[in-house]
Amino acid sequence: MSNRPLASAGRLVPLLRAGLIAGIVVAAALYPLVAVTGLGAKATAHAMEQKTNILKTALPAETSYVYAPDGRTVLTMFYEEYRQYTKIESMSPNIQQAIVAAEDNRFYQHHGVDPKGVARAFVSNARSGGVSQGASTITMQYVRMALRDSATTPRDVQEATQQTSLRKVKEMRMAMDIEKHLSKEQILERYLNSAYFGHRAYGIYAASQIFFSKTPATLTPVEAATLAGLVKSPSEYDPITSDQKDATARRNYVLDNMARLGYLSPDAATAAKGQPIKLKLTDPPNDCAAIDGGHRSWGFYCDYLKNWWSSQPAFGENRLERMDKLRRGGYRIVLAVDPKTQAAAEKNVGAQDNTGSPFANGIVVAEPGTGRIKAMAVNRNYSLDLAENPNSSNPEAGPKVKANYPNTVAPLLGGGTLPGYQAGSTFKMFPMLAALNAGMPLSTAYDSPYTYKSAVYDGWAPSNASGAMTGRQTMWSGFGKSVNTYFVQLEEKIGADAGVHLAEQLGLRWRTDVDRDQASPAKVKKWGAFTLGVSDATPLEMANAYAAIAADGRYCEAIPVNSIMNRDGTPATYTTPGGVQREVAKPRCRQVVNADAARAATDAARCPTGDTPAKGSCGGWSTADSVRGTVGRPVAGKTGTTDSTRSAWFVGYTPELAAASFIADPDNPFNAVGDGQSQIPVNAVAQTLRDSLKGQPTRQFTPPSDQIVG
Repeated sequence: MSNRPLASAGRLVPLLRAGLIAGIVVAAALYPLVAVTGLGAKATAHAMEQKTNILKTALPAETSYVYAPDGRTVLTMFYEEYRQYTKIESMSPNIQQAIVAAEDNRFYQHHGVDPKGVARAFVSNARSGGVSQGASTITMQYVRMALRDSATTPRDVQEATQQTSLRKVKEMRMAMDIEKHLSKEQILERYLNSAYFGHRAYGIYAASQIFFSKTPATLTPVEAATLAGLVKSPSEYDPITSDQKDATARRNYVLDNMARLGYLSPDAATAAKGQPIKLKLTDPPNDCAAIDGGHRSWGFYCDYLKNWWSSQPAFGENRLERMDKLRRGGYRIVLAVDPKTQAAAEKNVGAQDNTGSPFANGIVVAEPGTGRIKAMAVNRNYSLDLAENPNSSNPEAGPKVKANYPNTVAPLLGGGTLPGYQAGSTFKMFPMLAALNAGMPLSTAYDSPYTYKSAVYDGWAPSNASGAMTGRQTMWSGFGKSVNTYFVQLEEKIGADAGVHLAEQLGLRWRTDVDRDQASPAKVKKWGAFTLGVSDATPLEMANAYAAIAADGRYCEAIPVNSIMNRDGTPATYTTPGGVQREVAKPRCRQVVNADAARAATDAARCPTGDTPAKGSCGGWSTADSVRGTVGRPVAGKTGTTDSTRSAWFVGYTPELAAASFIADPDNPFNAVGDGQSQIPVNAVAQTLRDSLKGQPTRQFTPPSDQIVG
């Protein structure tokens, strides 16, 4: 059946005559207003033209969806107005007919403004001395909503919605102009995608989902009439919170109009009016805290997505603009997280500790060669509810400050503004890699006493963790045993600045005043303690930095997505400084060190894990010799602890994955985790790599050349 109301030829002439008379009445009534406000002025005409051009193409805000890697499972959404744009072909005729019956019986007869309706409203308002009738057609309502949705300033919003005669006249002019450019079906489609139905439901798709848990294509006449009745006053006719008396009366009014317009037979309308309103409610998730509680750490990954998004120039000039795009742009975002790896990370972090501990044990897994983050897990619940959290362990925090466990939304794993945690000897990788890249061989040897006094660093005298480290060491044995005095001498040779700058090229950022000061041009050459890991870092940074070594020195920016599609189905893109257009979700990689240097670093990094290097000797023992047996395949990595074991780390990698795990108290860095818990990150990484790669073919590391071995 057509959506257009039935009208006999005999009714046509009286209708036209009535419309003409009403138009004359309205013109006479409005003329003084037009003259007084100067609507005919050139400036106003120009503004009207500009706004009309916006209306011809304006699309309302639309919900962005975040999917699991399968591209089908919705994890959460981002929206200020829950809406998914739906073509009119995908809407049931019932809702198209019901909205006409509810809001604008003469929609198919007028040209944007209904003269009869305006005349009626003018008489009614004159009698009441106020605004008792609005006479807004569907087209006029669409104009108002489109101006609101395209507004960029609070003043624009006010002008689009204020209850004044001037706004009404502008609205009429624009409605008539819009009808010259858009068909009735196009206007109805846009209207149904813009209207507010209550309960955060903007547009018919959202309304169908929230009230009936279905798509607009399958709405019955009763359901359609219920939804159409809401547009006039979503709160007054709300069938969820009221006793449904008013909602039912409004629905029945719409059904009667549908019958009067020929959309329903009288018998069908009577039968429909006899049915109760049967709701099937859906509460659509919004933002990261709404992710299914069964995925304890997925909220942290989602939060990383938000922080990453807010730093991407492709989505706006500043953070506010970019987040507005996320909540209004209608993007389809597929995360890079791997469910198998994520499950392994959650299991193995959870096995070491629980959410009742002040010590956060977290892990991040990155993919070499792409920078895609495959897992993020921490022994915390991602939740805004801190009511049951104990007080902070930091004595300087104050008596009312809550701890970050068991619930928190703090970005403990990286990607936000938190500085991270001192990473200890995991930083030894950076001066070693810089030395190898500069041409120094793996066999570079230094006599390494228990304590070494540095002339380069103004008499600074670090010591080793154990007297067993004393002796002549190479890169293999020095790295495997984590010999401080060896690496201070190596750093002296290449310059502290070389290691610092390489770390920066591999994605590390200095977030504390102390670190920024030490990394400054004036002081970086004297930052001897850098090689001992006195700087703060995040597991996100460390996993991705080590992933570059696994990828033969090719660094890729950390990225949380496999794809980002615009609302029109095209990939989201950005333009590089060189003018090249690229997809936002594509890996962004560059060669930081030569491949042979990276392979040599990996050969030395096999020593700490109990693995056997391809070319050299580890010196008989190592700091994490259980890792190779746990992982069950070639693996490299490095342990790291700080003074008094306030934090402990392990970063490990295979050719396929790189993982960084830490344990520390984020609230109080002076609350030492102790030696007894330093094995926790080692186990978390080893077990996560093992479980993630189970069933996959074993890949070998590429050995370094004889030239770099020395």
